[in-house]
Order: sequence, then C-alpha cells, then structure tokens
Amino acid sequence: MSDAVMGAAMPAARPVSRAAVTYNMDVVRKFTIAAMFWAVVAFLVGVVIAAQLAFPIMNLGLEWTAFGRLRPVHTSAAIFAFGGSALFATSFYIVQRTCHARLFGGEALHNFIFWGYQFFIVMAALSYVMGFSQGQEYAEPEWHLDIFLTIIWVAYGVAFIGTLFLRQEPHIYVANWFFMAFIITVAVLHLGNNVALPASFFEAKSYSVYSGVQNALVQWWYGHNAVGFFLTAAFLGMMYYFIPKQAGRPVYSYRLSVVHFWSLIFMYIWAGPHHLHYTALPDWAQTLGMVFSIILWMPSWGGMINGLMTLSGAWDKLRTDPGLRFSVTAVGFYGMSTFEGPMMSIKEVNGLAHYTDWVVGHVHSGALGWVAFISFGAIYYLVPILWKRAGLYSNRLVAWHYWIATLGIVLYITSMWVAGIMQGLMWRAYDKLGFLQYSFAESVNAMHPYYVIRMLGGVMFLLGALMMVFNLIMTVRSASTAVQPARETAVAGA
Repeated sequence: MSDAVMGAAMPAARPVSRAAVTYNMDVVRKFTIAAMFWAVVAFLVGVVIAAQLAFPIMNLGLEWTAFGRLRPVHTSAAIFAFGGSALFATSFYIVQRTCHARLFGGEALHNFIFWGYQFFIVMAALSYVMGFSQGQEYAEPEWHLDIFLTIIWVAYGVAFIGTLFLRQEPHIYVANWFFMAFIITVAVLHLGNNVALPASFFEAKSYSVYSGVQNALVQWWYGHNAVGFFLTAAFLGMMYYFIPKQAGRPVYSYRLSVVHFWSLIFMYIWAGPHHLHYTALPDWAQTLGMVFSIILWMPSWGGMINGLMTLSGAWDKLRTDPGLRFSVTAVGFYGMSTFEGPMMSIKEVNGLAHYTDWVVGHVHSGALGWVAFISFGAIYYLVPILWKRAGLYSNRLVAWHYWIATLGIVLYITSMWVAGIMQGLMWRAYDKLGFLQYSFAESVNAMHPYYVIRMLGGVMFLLGALMMVFNLIMTVRSASTAVQPARETAVAGA
C-alpha cells in the first residue's frame, strides 16, 4: 500500500511514472526533537501552576513566578510549542511521503521556519514572565511578535503548499486537506484577531482596534477556531495518516473522510459565540453558536468512527504495538471531548458549567487525551524511521508510559468534572431567605482536595513524558541499521 493510496474507497488514479525522490527529513527530525523538549516544559509548568492553585505558597511571592504569568507560558508551550512543533514535523513528513516529492524550498527556508518558530516561542514565553501580554486567550503575544509569527507562518504555508504543487501523485490525500485548512484558517484568525495599534513604535504595548463586546466576539471567533483548526483539524490530518500506517490498513471510508473534512470546516467556524452565553452579546448570536456547536457533534463523531473502524481486522496489533494504543485512545478522547463540548454549549448546561473547573476538565480531556496522545503515537512511530533504527529501545517503557499517562488524565479530568459541578451548584445555592448560601471563598476552599488530585494527575502525565524522552534518546543512541524498519517498507511500500 503506497503512501498516496491509503483509502480503500479513494477514486482510482492513473498510474504515473515516479522518479526517485530524496526526502528532506532533517527539518522533520529537528521539529520532532523540539516537540518532545517543549512537551516536558509545558507539562512541568502545568504541574507548577496546578500546585499553585492547591498551595498558593508555590507562587514564591515573586511577580515572575505568579500564576497569572506562568499560566500563559503553560498554555502557549502546550499548544503552540509542543503541539505546533509536532504539527510542523508530521505535516512536513506526511506531505512529502503522500506527494512523493521533496519538501518545497531550500535548506535556508526550512531552517528559517524551524529556528524562527523556536525563537518566537522563547520570546513569547519570556514576554509573559516579564508581564507583557495582550491579555487575550491564546493570543497573548504583543504586536511585534505577532508580525514576526506572520512571517514564519507565510514561510510555512509556502513550503507546505509548494510541495503539493510538486507532487508526483495526481491525488491529494485527505490528511493534506486537513493540514491546508489548518494553515490557511489559522493565518486568517491570527490576522483578524490581532489587529492592534502599538502605543508607540518603541514600546511593546499595543491596544486592540476592537472594544467591548465586539472585542469579545472577535476574540472567541479566534479562540474557539484556534481550538478547531490548530488543535482539531491539524491533528485529524495526523490521525488520517498515522493510524492507517500503524495498523497496516487502509482508511475505513475515504468518502466519509471527505464528508468529515468539508462538514467540519464549514461548521466549526460558526461555533465561537457559545463561549459568550449570558453576556452582552446579542441573544441571536449566542443561539447561533449553540446550534452550530450541537450540529458539529455529527461530523466530529464521523471522524472518530472513521479512525476507529480503520482498525477493523487489525485490533490484535494493540497487543504488540503500544504506540498504536496512544493513537487509538486519542481517537476515543476526541469522540468524548467533541460530545462534551456541544453538550456544554447548550444554554441550560452552560449556566451551570460556565466559569467553573468543569471547563478546565473538558479542555484537558481534549488537550491531553486527544492532542498529546495522538502526537505521542505519531512520534513513537516516526523516531525509528527518522533515525533509521530497527525499532524503539523498549516497548515495555512505551506501555508503562501509556498506562501512567492514561491514569493521570483520568485523575485530572474526573477531579475537575466533580469540582466544576460542585462549584456551579454552590454558586447558585440559596437559603430559605433567598440569600446566597455559600460565599465565593467557601467554594474556593471546597476545591482544595480536587486541586491536589489534579496536581497528582499532572505529575503522572509529566512522568510518562519523561519516560518517553528517555526511551527515544536510547532509541537514537542504539545501533543504526542501513535498512528501513520492516513496518515502514511493508506498510508504506516506499
């Protein structure tokens, strides 16, 4: 089964004469290393800020280590540093293999994309610690860093889309459609949400051109679709390539993958207003966001079914390939979080859930269970191929990583679900005289044991990532082999 023909129901393509291609895997290796480095950083900072919520003394009494400054470091490191680097690595790998073409552009362009993106991440993190921020979720960098990121993103789009023009395969595999939607839509979101006026050319501070409820609407048009296209569509591209490769099976339904793509792309863009229920946003806009969020459940589960059913006839591989367990479990978490999200967008449910830790649990079921797990599965598959090793150093360590990380996620999300529902109920409880039964401070105090459990779950997830790093380092340090791993030649036919 070739890389370009992975869908059983894919339209037949005319045979083409394919010249030998030397793929550029150097930039893929660099982003893979960066992804694992930033994963450890993101999870470590996450544990620190979880500890700060449970034990405020962990703020250390310093402005640089306060929760308000470390929290955007954690979110940006998890989403853009770890997740972004994993997406750069896998998208550059996938587009070359499925197009049977070398990555567009020279080494200078590829190095600029890699080092420029890493520079942006470091500068953004430093700016948060020093107190510079636009104060907008997932869009905290100030104007000068936003401009620099725009340049990097254009270079990324040129390299990726340029490779599609060089393809020797007539067909564009569905994973590349998801990556293209991710690249183009994130560019539009970034430019639309970050229109700002600098206080002066020599100052880091800037002010959004939007204000009030307009700013809130634009921000959550950006924020929810950053989740939709950065953390969902792009990682679905990863799923549609690596699960068939790991399982050695074609995609269950290529037609379903096409329906999944176009319905998801159309519907997701309208769902952002559900973040603004019971605010000054017009009621019709809130309802529109809710309706599209509920409809979005169907294409999301269509993708989940497609991913899981791809394993038909190959479920036995879960016993022998622990890396595949990460990928399949990720699809399960994707289905769970894409059911929970639409449910929480319903106004009556949102009235209980909004501003509570239930939202935190929902976000992390997607971030840890879907984004991190699908990335772990892809990286476990890639590293032996990229460094030409016969296999991973230890499959037993992969299995330990899987179970420790899974238990960590369960502790994390269940504690936040319970804590969030308790918060919502305490905030709306009245006594017989019509007064609030609990003060806000009492609700905060009631959260303490759940915050401790969440911190322990984060520690377990971090421990699993450290085990993965050790396993991958030992894999790279093991003896090289001149031939590709058996599973690559057997599955890819390359």
